[in-house]
Amino acid sequence: MPLTSLTRLATIALLGGSLLTITAPAAATPRCDGHTALFLDDAPTCSGRNSPATGHGVVPVSRQVHTAGRTVEGGTGVAFTWPGVYFEGRFRGTSVGLALNDAVNDYDVQIDGGAPTTLVTPGDTTHWITGLSRGDHTVRLVKRTESPWNRAQFGGLVAGPGGRILAAPAARHRQIEFIGDSWTAGYGDMSSSRDCSGAGVLTRSSNADQAFGARTAKALRADYQINAWSGIGMVRNYNGSSPGTDYRTYYDRALQAVDESVWKRPASWHPQVVVIGLGINDFSTPLNPGEKWADEAALAADYVTAYQGFLDKLRERYGPATHFVLTYPDLSYRTTALAESVQQIVRERHDRVSALYYDNNALGLDLLGCDWHPSLHDHAILAGTLTTYLRNGLFL
Repeated sequence: MPLTSLTRLATIALLGGSLLTITAPAAATPRCDGHTALFLDDAPTCSGRNSPATGHGVVPVSRQVHTAGRTVEGGTGVAFTWPGVYFEGRFRGTSVGLALNDAVNDYDVQIDGGAPTTLVTPGDTTHWITGLSRGDHTVRLVKRTESPWNRAQFGGLVAGPGGRILAAPAARHRQIEFIGDSWTAGYGDMSSSRDCSGAGVLTRSSNADQAFGARTAKALRADYQINAWSGIGMVRNYNGSSPGTDYRTYYDRALQAVDESVWKRPASWHPQVVVIGLGINDFSTPLNPGEKWADEAALAADYVTAYQGFLDKLRERYGPATHFVLTYPDLSYRTTALAESVQQIVRERHDRVSALYYDNNALGLDLLGCDWHPSLHDHAILAGTLTTYLRNGLFL
C-alpha cells in the first residue's frame, strides 16, 4: 500500500596548486608496472598499487591528491567510510589510472569538471581513463554511497604512458562541515520512485555528491565533509532501532564502525560553518513499548540536553568564530517536538548558533526519492535555500 505520510523519511540505509617545474633525467624514463613513473620530485617514483621503481619510494596519496574528507593512512593508500569523501588531483598526459579497492560502494569520476562517469562497485582494480587530449588535466573521484561497515581503500593516481602526476590542487579557503542523517547523505536522491526495495536499487539510487551539502559547498567554492549516517538520530535512531547508540557514538571516528578509529583533526580543517541536520529519526516515528523515554516530552528534553552538549563539544573543537546552523524539516504531520526543540536550543545559546527551517510545502519538496526522501529536485531546492542563507548571513 503506498505511503501517505512521511513516516519513512529516515529508513535506515543498510547496507589549484602551482605546477612543479620538473626536468626529466637524461637516462631512459623509469617504468612502473608498464607505466611511466611519476615526477612529483626531481626523482621518479611510482604510485598507488603499482610497485615502486628500484631505489625509490611510493608517493603518498596525500601528496598526489587533495581531500577534506576523513581518511586513515595505511599501506599504499588511504582508507575511508564516510559518504561523499572526494579526492582531487592533477596530471599531464592522455590517460590516468585510479587505484581503488572497494567492492561495495559506487563512485563518480570527473575529468576537467565534465560530466561524471559512475564506477559501480569497482572492486580491487586500477580504473583507467584514456583517450584524453594531450596536456594538463584535473581528475575528481567521489564516493557516492554509504558503507559504515565497509572500509574502502584509495591507492592514488597512476600516470599513463608518457605522462606524469602533478602536484595536488591547493585547498580551498572556505570550509563547511555537514553533520546529519539520510537527508545529508543523499539517501535515494537519484531515484525516480519511492519504492527502492529491489536488490541494489537503493545503492544505485543514492549519491552524496548530488545531495544538498555537496551542492551548497560547490556553489560557495568551499571544501567540505559529509559526516552523515542514515537512520541515526541525536539520542534515538529510526523507530527506536539500535538502542544505546546514536550519532554521537560515531561522530569522532575516522572510520565509522571501527571503535578504535579516532579521527585526528588536522590543523588545516577549521570550518567556518557547521551545518547540522539531526532530529528526523528522533521524532519521525512514535515511541515503542520498552523504549527508555516515558513519553515524547521526555524524549524532547533528552534531545535538547544532548544537542546542547554536542554543540559545546563542537564549540570547543572549532572555537568561537565558527557558525553552527541547525536545520530541520517539517514534521508537523506527526509532531511539533522537533521544531520546538531546535528553536529552544537556539534561544538558549548566544554563540553564533542559528536555525534554518525547511518548510516542505512552501519550498515545493516532492520527496520522490527512495522511501519518501528528498529527490534531486528537492536537493537542488535545499541547496539553494541553504546557500542563500549562508551568503545573506555573511557566514563565509
